[in-house]
Amino acid sequence: MVRVTSVSQKQHGNSFMALDDLLDEHEQSERVRTWVRSNALGLIGGVALGLGAIAGWQWWQGQQLQRGMAVNGRYAEVVKNYEAGRLPSDKGRAALEQIGKGNATLATLAALQLAKAQTEAGKRDDAIATLRGLHDLDPDLRAVVRQRLARLLVDAGKGKEALSLLDDDKNPAMLDARGDAQFALGERGKAQEAYLKALALVDVGDPQHRLLILKLIEAGGTPPHTEDKT
Repeated sequence: MVRVTSVSQKQHGNSFMALDDLLDEHEQSERVRTWVRSNALGLIGGVALGLGAIAGWQWWQGQQLQRGMAVNGRYAEVVKNYEAGRLPSDKGRAALEQIGKGNATLATLAALQLAKAQTEAGKRDDAIATLRGLHDLDPDLRAVVRQRLARLLVDAGKGKEALSLLDDDKNPAMLDARGDAQFALGERGKAQEAYLKALALVDVGDPQHRLLILKLIEAGGTPPHTEDKT
């Protein structure tokens, strides 16, 4: 009897433990369901927000791509017209503004092409106005714009204004243009100095080197001695 009672007690004990385990699992399940019900809207909203962000990013990328293609197409169109000598009646303001909204670098390149076409058409003042109207220049194109504008100003008899644009002593093209401006103003000594500085920055085999030598001689200077390295 003692053994039976002991076994029976063990069986009851095991049953109670199993029941406790079931109750614990049931309680845990209920807690999970309650949490899901309480946070379901937040979960759905978070997923929807994430999907919306992805869709928004993809839409923005698509818009940027389409805008870029449109700007590139417009740039190619206006440059083709300029090269053919077809100059706009509004002096290019509308086209440059439109291109500039999408790509400032392309707008600067288009303005340089327009100024070139205007100069070739005998419209120097229009070309000066075109280059003067450029703002927020690409750093890589700033020197080119200032140099070309300075040369147009020298041709227009505005050497002093041209000199104010030529402030880079490390750029041979700017030094060359500075020499031209000073020569036009009758400042031959300063012109020689500018040409010599430019020569020091240009390789002997560069075509610009020969041109600088000729300008230096015309300004009354003496070409520097170039050692034969062969």
